[in-house]
Amino acid sequence: MRERARVSCTVICFNEGDNIRAALESVKWCDEIVVVDSFSTDNTLAICREYTDQIHQRPWPGFVEQKAFALAQTHYPWVLNLDADERVSPELVDEIRAVLAHVPARVAGFAIPRLVCYLGRWWYRGDWYPRRVVRLVRHAATRWGGTDPHERAEVRGRVVPLHRPILHHSYADISDHLRSLNKLTAVAAEQPRLPRRVGAWRLIGEPAWRFVRAYLVRGGVRDGFPGLFVAATGAFYVFLRWAKVRERRARERAGAA
Repeated sequence: MRERARVSCTVICFNEGDNIRAALESVKWCDEIVVVDSFSTDNTLAICREYTDQIHQRPWPGFVEQKAFALAQTHYPWVLNLDADERVSPELVDEIRAVLAHVPARVAGFAIPRLVCYLGRWWYRGDWYPRRVVRLVRHAATRWGGTDPHERAEVRGRVVPLHRPILHHSYADISDHLRSLNKLTAVAAEQPRLPRRVGAWRLIGEPAWRFVRAYLVRGGVRDGFPGLFVAATGAFYVFLRWAKVRERRARERAGAA
């Protein structure tokens, strides 16, 4: 087997003292780790310095711009993007090493499943799994796109699915989940190029379908109350996002009057 291509890892963070050590520990096999911090006030930076000297601090410009900046600081042909509340499983490390030892030139990225730990269990059903995300990419063929808070790596070339997961420790508890939901929908509602009108389908139909898909189609019903809660909050996320867009449009009309 040929020697694998060298890999950079990027992590963006802010006040992630409770999570960042486990994340960095899981990627210390990478050839470099690049951390972009938004001026943390806890012990995040002290922990990061134990793993890398490539630490950049800059104000928070949004997910897309921050991850684009992190990508620009890397030096190696392949880049693995990891969030601070994620870990690379040992099985995924082995899979990455194997595929990068003989990756075809036409392949520009790998889509990796995320396995979520929440409410005391690993979520193998519902909307959360496998939900592959493009996280391992060729540096030269990649840009960050999408709209906040749903950024994505956009690659020029073939994307190949991997099978071993990134482990995602998403929310500490239900209260943390709801706080995050409120924050993310506020960001989403302020993005440009959103619809001018928010009607019944977006407020009722889309959330209803999101619930049915997660709870019935994808088997959340088999997870008891946690499955019901996750399906319901997924539907509420969609409803709240569009409700905030509707509120924003009302403010714009009032300001123009």
